[in-house]
Amino acid sequence: MSKIIDETEAERHRAKMEKRKAVQDAEIAEKTVEKGLLIIHTGTGKGKSTAAFGLALRMLGRGRRVGVIQFIKGAWHSAERDALETFGDQVVWHTMGEGFTWDTQDLKRDVAAAERAWNKACELMADPTLALLILDELNIALRYDYLDLRAVISTLAARRPDLHVVITGRNAKPDLIAAADLVTDMTLVKHHFKAGVKAQPGIEF
Repeated sequence: MSKIIDETEAERHRAKMEKRKAVQDAEIAEKTVEKGLLIIHTGTGKGKSTAAFGLALRMLGRGRRVGVIQFIKGAWHSAERDALETFGDQVVWHTMGEGFTWDTQDLKRDVAAAERAWNKACELMADPTLALLILDELNIALRYDYLDLRAVISTLAARRPDLHVVITGRNAKPDLIAAADLVTDMTLVKHHFKAGVKAQPGIEF
């Protein structure tokens, strides 16, 4: 059933929204800086990488090129990769992890894999054709000290000014958060895994 709205209520709503629009328009007009953003998706909640790949689709929709480096994930096949690779050379994707540290149980091997991934990330940051670079699970590599945090932050700060970089993974380091332009902390409220539901295609991978 449709709500009955009288003319007085409709006019009051129109006036309220008109004032709100004026405030919003003025705020938007004040924003004049255009720059490459350092974006972090962290927190215990699900969807950090998924949100990053959503940005990738948005950038591809603008006709821009996207790069992806996966630092930890390696053994697990990514359907997102299959989907994004349908864009051909508009996407550059490198899966360079060897699984989570509890899978490899080999510190030297994990550090070496992280260093290879970071070197590739530096290579892609130098590619002037890329508009967006996703460093998937870099936060995990930094959490376990596989890479030097100060060197990573310094390199990110020195990247070309129009390159957007998205970093995903739990437990983002405070210094990295301080260096970022946009940080989203995804909070876990409820997860089906706790109820015994296994990872499923199209949802987790």
